[in-house]
Amino acid sequence: MKKIFVTRNIPGNGLSLFKEKGWEVVVNPNDRVLTREELKEGVKGSDAILSMLTDKMDAEIMDVAGPQLKVIANFAVGYDNFDLVAGKAHNIYMTNTPGVLTETVAEHAFALILAIAHRIPESDKFTREGKYTGWAPEMFLGNDVSQKTIGILGLGRIGSRVAKHAVEGFEMKVLYYDVKRNEEFEKQFNAKYATVEELLKNSDFVSVHVPLTPDTKHLINKERLALMKPTAYLVNTSRGPVIDEAALVDALKNKIIKGAALDVYEKEPALAPGLAELNNVVLTPHTASASEETRGKMGEVAAFNITESLEGRIPPNNLVK
Repeated sequence: MKKIFVTRNIPGNGLSLFKEKGWEVVVNPNDRVLTREELKEGVKGSDAILSMLTDKMDAEIMDVAGPQLKVIANFAVGYDNFDLVAGKAHNIYMTNTPGVLTETVAEHAFALILAIAHRIPESDKFTREGKYTGWAPEMFLGNDVSQKTIGILGLGRIGSRVAKHAVEGFEMKVLYYDVKRNEEFEKQFNAKYATVEELLKNSDFVSVHVPLTPDTKHLINKERLALMKPTAYLVNTSRGPVIDEAALVDALKNKIIKGAALDVYEKEPALAPGLAELNNVVLTPHTASASEETRGKMGEVAAFNITESLEGRIPPNNLVK
């Protein structure tokens, strides 16, 4: 009998695929991230591991699991918790869940843009606390989003979708940076390719969508924050370490930029000192893909990747080359 170890319970019907085949499914019974020792104990004897971004999947885990391990499937599109070199050395597949969360994350990015620009969390808190005593002409003045310039850092699936919403929904102008220029995208959305520095200097909103790599860590640092307009907003739904969070706190305190909205953090779940006390930020707890529909699809894709692997086929989202 095949054994699948799931490092955390997932929503939807993904796990039912294993049960239909009569395979053993062992799910972390705790509603929290496993400790390293708990993780090692859990994976022993597993044919497959369904992991979360919070689980470091390296050579040690593969060794502990045993030689029968065939696949590790991440419940995420990101995979910076994966050691792909170790996966290749152990002759196992390592997969992710691309595509299914594009629209949901793009929606969340735009929700953050609108929330910070229109000061929604501040206004909500003010009203709930009973401080609202009547309309006033200068109360909680925010900024319009329509017809402003949005800078897209990273033109993958999600960044492209955010740009589509920006143009078609809000008539925004689009600047973008990516390692590859996309002339078809430029024609479709009248977008302009820019360097990182040009994009930061000329955007009213900057939305970050790059993967975390050694090259993108602290892509947004003190020097680059200083390039932004004092009226600009920074939004991040990619990976926390892309932004130097301490430098961001300083920039927000000193009005180098007007505001920021973050779904991811440099040292999750910890926040940089002072970040949570600022009024010119919107903070969500890494929930950009957290819709019932999308998380359910992610589970199905991860389960399908595992099933294909265990039945001797190459999984569609294999990352090990």
